[in-house]
Amino acid sequence: MFKLETLVDVVALVAASKRERAVLWQDASHIWHPISTDELLTRVHTLANVFRSWGIVKGDRIALLAENRWEWAVVDFATLVLGAVDVPIYPTLTADQIAGLLIDSGARVAVVSTEAQYSKLASIRSRTQLEHIIVMDEIADDKATPLSSLLQTAETSPADMQQWLRSFQVKPEDLATLIYTSGTTGEPKGVMLTHGNIASNLNYSTPTFAWDTDSSCISFLPLSHITARHLDYALFCKGATLAYCGNFDRLPAALTAVKPTVFVAVPRVYEKIREVVERRAGSKAMLKKLFAWALATGRRHREKVLLGQTPSSFRWRLADRLVFKKVKQAFGGKVRDYIAGGAPLGLETAGWFADVGIRIFEGYGLTETSPVLALNNAQNHRIGSVGKPIESVECRIAPDGELLVRGPFVFAGYWHKPEATREVMEPDGWFHTGDIGRLDGDGFLYITDRKKELLKTSGGKMIAPQPIESKLNSSPLVASAVVVGDRHKFLSVLIAPDFPALESLARQQGIAFASRAELVSDPRVQAEYQALVHQVNQGLANFETIKRFHLVTEEWSMDSGEFTPTMKLKRRVVAQRYSQEIDAIYHDEATAQR
Repeated sequence: MFKLETLVDVVALVAASKRERAVLWQDASHIWHPISTDELLTRVHTLANVFRSWGIVKGDRIALLAENRWEWAVVDFATLVLGAVDVPIYPTLTADQIAGLLIDSGARVAVVSTEAQYSKLASIRSRTQLEHIIVMDEIADDKATPLSSLLQTAETSPADMQQWLRSFQVKPEDLATLIYTSGTTGEPKGVMLTHGNIASNLNYSTPTFAWDTDSSCISFLPLSHITARHLDYALFCKGATLAYCGNFDRLPAALTAVKPTVFVAVPRVYEKIREVVERRAGSKAMLKKLFAWALATGRRHREKVLLGQTPSSFRWRLADRLVFKKVKQAFGGKVRDYIAGGAPLGLETAGWFADVGIRIFEGYGLTETSPVLALNNAQNHRIGSVGKPIESVECRIAPDGELLVRGPFVFAGYWHKPEATREVMEPDGWFHTGDIGRLDGDGFLYITDRKKELLKTSGGKMIAPQPIESKLNSSPLVASAVVVGDRHKFLSVLIAPDFPALESLARQQGIAFASRAELVSDPRVQAEYQALVHQVNQGLANFETIKRFHLVTEEWSMDSGEFTPTMKLKRRVVAQRYSQEIDAIYHDEATAQR
């Protein structure tokens, strides 16, 4: 079997595949258009030569500030074949945040998507080392370089593309990308991933999936994150078709139009889909009754679904025809592989989807590990786990429960931060993941929480908040939950309600309200959430149970700062923002029951 040594080998596989539909993109009218491998590689060849004419050499940094679109792949490949280093930046960052990353990375060129993104860079350009700013869209600014003007000078691709690719002599130890962490635990750090890091991980992460030229996937997770990049590279290697969707609001329409065979998302996306399905099912009494019956039927056949089998009973087939197929249609109707990563999926969510006939393969990894460490698949699958560690991954559990890993996929260190690197890297190559984990007797890996997020009560009990939050988040009435109680006698929780679901419930129960504050303070609403907390508490040890809760009136989102671009909750931000509410919860702690 051919093994990748560098990411240039990915480009070489694309060049050799000769496909007519390597990439799909949408025009302003949302009509999908194909780009062949020949067209894609011609643009890569042209842009790489432009970069070279500007004096870009191996090791130089090129920043990418754009939503998912075909130009992203062209810029990425053109950078990689030169041995230059791309620096992906989340489009949601502010101008000042972007300036910090550009200054730290020393990027010489930046490629941006829109006029709005260009304006951010123009406002801080004087503080950076940028020599060129390329814009994917057409804008009226003579200081910007339109990407289209560079690609119009398209030269004929070399007769021997493979020889041209080899001419740059990119090596496995060469730096490929500099990815800044999202800063959930502090200041963003530049993760240095080499060609060899990512290539070695690609060799072992997805060979168990039968992806080929008939496979397709919508690329909507931010390409600024290694998970989306890694997935796209893997699909390019398999000859699959990638459809770029840069706007999450367009995802439902894209799923209907493209009908992908592979669907990869963070758990929050799966949770949102579940919330929509349950809300619609509960809109009418008959629908609610039918859906409850179908779920109960599915639950009795869950084990078969988790084994990859299609239940044959009449009741399940009827439930599938009346209910389950409609849920699958929300994904386009042709998905064969559902994959979740980026955060814990949770048993409640995984079980719910299994009950409607959808088996989700949960995986696990970090930016520093290129990223895949473990992944469930059709051959080895266990609900609740993140799968077995993939080949090449060495694992061990430290005495305090932290997962340590070692292998060729582990990053080269943090950019200009040797002390931060030493904090997580042992001299013999073991990397501290910061996650609490365990391996069962069959070799399946379970991640239970972040080491830094464990709560310690004043009684000395260590509690992992994520499993508790996952149970709460599985309710249609909860958008997000954050357990608090570090150094206190007992646990409490801040709950951001799913307001569309809550408002629907309020109308059904005749609850009048003029504001969200009035709604969440209504005794009947409080009783609904008290019942939910009580239900969750039934499955917890006494010291883990939630004694009090507070309903917030705001919706938490990436834009408002509570979530990272990969939809990880910023626990510290929430705790700071609601410090007064937390203080009020514990105002009488001295007399509260433990």
